[in-house]
Amino acid sequence: MRLILKETIESLGIIGSEVTVADGYARNYLLPQKKAVSATSQNRKMLEMEKAKFELQIAKEKKFAEEMSKRLENVVCKITAKVSEEDRLYGSVSSGDIINALANQDIEVEKRMILLKEPIKNIGTYKVPVRVYKGVEPEITVEVTAEPQE
Repeated sequence: MRLILKETIESLGIIGSEVTVADGYARNYLLPQKKAVSATSQNRKMLEMEKAKFELQIAKEKKFAEEMSKRLENVVCKITAKVSEEDRLYGSVSSGDIINALANQDIEVEKRMILLKEPIKNIGTYKVPVRVYKGVEPEITVEVTAEPQE
């Protein structure tokens, strides 16, 4: 089904773009949530009239993403965890742990923004990309250290 997006959806495209999606996804999610409209000639004309508004919103989103990217570039996220004698973690450090550590530094990100391929299972320093906006992925430094033993 062809739709015109009324807001930016990371997995589909930016606001105002015309996309093809599965019928069920359109009927059950995008259309009822008013995130998209059918790609009819009437809706295309309406899109042309609202294009300036869409472009302004895209510019705002990009500006916010660039500001967030600059803020995240030099962030060091320190996480302590229990380790065994071989410097392997009991458990692992996941994107949820990274979000909590960033929240302690007054940086708010969503779980889907953290691009951690697999959970961290060893102590050390890791570079983890954060998707702020399409094509804007600054890397944060995650330092995993051993929790002091008693």
